[in-house]
Amino acid sequence: MSVLVLILAVSAACCLGFGFVLQQNAASHAPLSDFLSPRLLLDLIRVPRWLGGIGLMVCGMVLGAIALGKGEISLVEPLLATNLLFALALSRHQTKQALGRQGWTGLALLAGGVTAFIVAGQPRGGDAVTDPLRHWLIIGIMVGLALLLTTYAKRSRLSSGPVLLSLAAGLLYGVQDALTRVSGQRFSAGGWSELLTGWQPYAVLALGVTGLVLVQSAFETAPLRMSLPALTAAQPLAGIVCGVGFLGDQLRTDAGALAWQAAGLASIVAGIVLLGLHPAMPAGTAEAEPSRDLQRH
Repeated sequence: MSVLVLILAVSAACCLGFGFVLQQNAASHAPLSDFLSPRLLLDLIRVPRWLGGIGLMVCGMVLGAIALGKGEISLVEPLLATNLLFALALSRHQTKQALGRQGWTGLALLAGGVTAFIVAGQPRGGDAVTDPLRHWLIIGIMVGLALLLTTYAKRSRLSSGPVLLSLAAGLLYGVQDALTRVSGQRFSAGGWSELLTGWQPYAVLALGVTGLVLVQSAFETAPLRMSLPALTAAQPLAGIVCGVGFLGDQLRTDAGALAWQAAGLASIVAGIVLLGLHPAMPAGTAEAEPSRDLQRH
């Protein structure tokens, strides 16, 4: 594994984790009437703390895009999942809550799972699939699942809704990461003209805005411990599916390697859930009255 890719991916995870906490701090005070509406972004854009969180998230996405341009998505995505460690670190600083057994166990499971998956799978590049049917089939499944989850979330927005929205956003962000890598390859091959004549960069923008609305709606209506684990778990899984499915990423496929990869992914998800449910994660104010006013931070 390239040291540069490791540094870029972990730096991206740091920016994303810190950014998510700041965004949720602000979004938890937004009017519930803005749920799943672009108005939510228009309201939040006036809040300095939210803008700071978005700035950190953009930095994380840029660093992640550079990492994706230099390494396989199946390698970068598990490293990006460590953003939850940085989110917990900032939340712990805010709440003064000790890690305890749950925190340390979650940390060990997440770190161990990422290590096991990378070591066992040994992600490496290969020839991308040229068949457009494969591309659209995988992307269509991911987007279709996200749409289905969002539809169900609208019916139960204060119960399971935030988790479903976060899962949907994670799927979209995983596809966005894959298309970001394709866009980078097009830019490297032919510059701006090659990049802007393809549909991928516009899809990256559309997925990013849609995912942002879903994430902020989840942050608005529930504690971070309900939304961030689902988002953090879904994104790398969707990215790995896209990477192996049509980007040409290759993983070891012997029985032992597959078993360790599966165990690593299961450990990552378990660690994410434990860390996400940690008491240090901010509780937000989802129980507040729907008529609450947007706080100025």
